[in-house]
Amino acid sequence: MIKVTAGTDAPERCSQAFTVASVAVASGVDVSLWLTGESAWFALPGRAAEFELPHAAPLPDLLDAILAGGRVTLCTQCAARREITEKDVIDGVRIAGAQVFVQEALGEGTQALVY
Repeated sequence: MIKVTAGTDAPERCSQAFTVASVAVASGVDVSLWLTGESAWFALPGRAAEFELPHAAPLPDLLDAILAGGRVTLCTQCAARREITEKDVIDGVRIAGAQVFVQEALGEGTQALVY
């Protein structure tokens, strides 16, 4: 489980989270990426394409890889604060809250990382 709290406000931390998640998916790990705080915007179509960080993999490619082999969840409260609804998000992104987060984070064999 990887929780990313940063977006364009902390681009290196944001990119690290997406990179680690995509490498984990490519390695066969069951990955759950949670978008919280400023990373919530990346649940919207086209927003990842606006992200730029020199010497980093393109965020849309990383997000596509994660969606292809893992789960991406947008925090319910973070979505509500930004007026993002289920009809707004990229296909494959779900909106869920703290109960689901805690259930996943405390699952047997789960390693949680926060960026």
